[in-house]
Amino acid sequence: MPRYADIVLPLAQPAYTFAVPEGMAVREGQAVAVQFGPRKFYTGIVWRLHDRRPDFPRIKSIQRILYDSPLLSAAQRSLWEWIASYYLCSVGEVMRVALPRLMKPSGDTEEEFSEEEFRPRTECYVSLARELWDETTFHETCERLERRAPKQYEALLEIAAAGDGERIATDEIARRLLRADYGVLRTLERKGLIVATEHERTVEYGGPAFRLPELTPHQRRALDALREQFAAGKSTALLQGITGSGKTEIYIHLIAETLSRGGDVLLLVPEIALTAQLIERMERIFGSRVTAYHSKLTNRRRTETYLRLSRSSGGEFVVGVRSSIFLPLKHLQLVVVDEEHDASYKQTDPAPRYNARDCAVVLARLTGGRTLLGSATPSLETWSNAATGKYGRAELTERYGAARLPAVYVSDTLRAARRGERHAHFNKLLLDKIGETLDRGEQVMLFQNRRGFSPYVECAECGWTARCPNCNVTLTYHKSGRKLVCHYCGHTEDVPAKCPSCRVTDVVPMGFGTEKIEEEIAAIFPEARVARLDRDSVTSESAFNAIIADFAAHRTDILVGTQMITKGFDFAGVSLVGILNADNLLNNPDFRAAERAFQLMMQVAGRAGRRDDGGEVVIQTGDPGNPVIRQVAAGDYEGMVRMQLADRQAFFYPPYARLTSLTLRHRDPTTLRNGILALATSLRTRFGRRVLGPMTPPVDRIRGEYLAGLLLKIESGASSARARELLLSELKRFSENPAWKAITVVVDVDPQ
Repeated sequence: MPRYADIVLPLAQPAYTFAVPEGMAVREGQAVAVQFGPRKFYTGIVWRLHDRRPDFPRIKSIQRILYDSPLLSAAQRSLWEWIASYYLCSVGEVMRVALPRLMKPSGDTEEEFSEEEFRPRTECYVSLARELWDETTFHETCERLERRAPKQYEALLEIAAAGDGERIATDEIARRLLRADYGVLRTLERKGLIVATEHERTVEYGGPAFRLPELTPHQRRALDALREQFAAGKSTALLQGITGSGKTEIYIHLIAETLSRGGDVLLLVPEIALTAQLIERMERIFGSRVTAYHSKLTNRRRTETYLRLSRSSGGEFVVGVRSSIFLPLKHLQLVVVDEEHDASYKQTDPAPRYNARDCAVVLARLTGGRTLLGSATPSLETWSNAATGKYGRAELTERYGAARLPAVYVSDTLRAARRGERHAHFNKLLLDKIGETLDRGEQVMLFQNRRGFSPYVECAECGWTARCPNCNVTLTYHKSGRKLVCHYCGHTEDVPAKCPSCRVTDVVPMGFGTEKIEEEIAAIFPEARVARLDRDSVTSESAFNAIIADFAAHRTDILVGTQMITKGFDFAGVSLVGILNADNLLNNPDFRAAERAFQLMMQVAGRAGRRDDGGEVVIQTGDPGNPVIRQVAAGDYEGMVRMQLADRQAFFYPPYARLTSLTLRHRDPTTLRNGILALATSLRTRFGRRVLGPMTPPVDRIRGEYLAGLLLKIESGASSARARELLLSELKRFSENPAWKAITVVVDVDPQ
């Protein structure tokens, strides 16, 4: 009977049906080469096998199978389908972000396709010849070699000792792990005493048993509570612990228990910046079991990791960023999402615009595993799920060991300016604290949530400001290189010698970013060693590691940075943290601004005093009476939650509603305005007052295209599946209208 396969291609298209050639043993989840259209060859994933012939005359056949074993399990295919359904995209778009680039070759000809195909690196492995597995024969051979060829004798002993130390090793060992010279090994191979084979590199798990950290009584109670909740059937739990309370130690114990059962573990972190320090810590405990996965790895390394995991029999431990949820962990039993509140878990572009935290919860349910969400300041959605009993919950309210929470001081910038107590961008209180800290030989972290030297340049005579020609936004001044840079499209230009408008005066930098703070603090404290950590200073993984290593080794006294310094770091020498412009965090046109500002300030404050001596935090603000500032100073997370939830309920925002953002883009503002008005009208016939807009975003032109938006609010208790179905039907009608075909519609479910 003829067989057919529905194949998913890395395109924004539905699955297409191909014929399975007779005798081809293809399986669901397997990667295959197919011809799509008149010429193009693509990599596809076999989604379903069936015997239903499609209703078109000519059916193309699968060209060939690319890998021996399937790349996707049934659970992974279910996750891809859920992501496509929930985030309103195609499974092909999920494939584009889920698989490493080298695993998706394509070409206009079969030859081009074959040239792009990934071929794993191989290396040499050696093992004892089978006749030497007998101890008597082995010892007799060794006695002969010891007298005549001592180097061959030592090499043979080294290979035989590669097992558990109690019997002769019969397994293969990578040649790179042996001390023996390659010439000696070749001689042993010629004599038939060892066997050398070339095949794909494997990971050698070894070393001593896991050395788990000691837990405090407080931590043990939290760990026991999590175990009980998981055992009682909760698939997801929240571990809420103040900064420095030792959440990572609890992660480690749960990870060790899972690995000892042969299960796979995935530990998600929000930023690549965190992985190096965390991986180093995990490797001290779990050794070679730790696998890193993030975008700074080479394409070849990511592909090799993916293929190795797809063939693994369990016991894998991956530390990675959001894309790690797509890795083929077939025995996944535990997913830990560290700093679960972080907006970095949400992908903004391209589709699918998924939230890795929410996908992790779904993935663990599909595999029968458990999800642990960890945070000092959980998102309001997660906190609500825990408060209503949907998620389990455990708390850590004490810092680890004898460490105390830092003392928080709020410094009024307006008052300091009136009293002449403000120098450059620093109030006297902060400068005094920095001086005292440096005198004690301790370290300082300064947080400014804006990179560059200055947010913009301005003419003092006529008020001209440099703006991006492609985006409706000012250009940021970077003093290094004297460049003006657009942080949206990347446009770069030189700083003009004179104002282009009036030709009278030079343009001057206005406002301040991390680059300017670094320069000013170095001038005020010339003896201090100052470094900067932001996306401009971190040009590579090695550059990032060097900055962190210098600060950890106390070769740097003051570290200036953006959000990159707020998350997860544990530096023993930091006793002072300065937050330079808290108002910049609060004054955003976003219903999450207060929550995000609280989370960021609490996170960066938590970097201070993580050892016995405690620490200090200085928050500079022009609005010291702001409720959020007061809540940060008091460490009052519950107060922030109550206040924000009341506002969210009153104005119908998450967790009381689900949001879907629609952004329309077009180069002609008139066409865009008419199109979005038409779409808003059609959506209101379906959703009524749940549709808000049209609205103009704060940055309403990017890369030459004008932007306008709509917002759809659906009650949490309503059927989100039905709402997505209705929305898709209206968007289909809109895109098929010839008048609006050129308008791009970007759909973002649960925007962050």
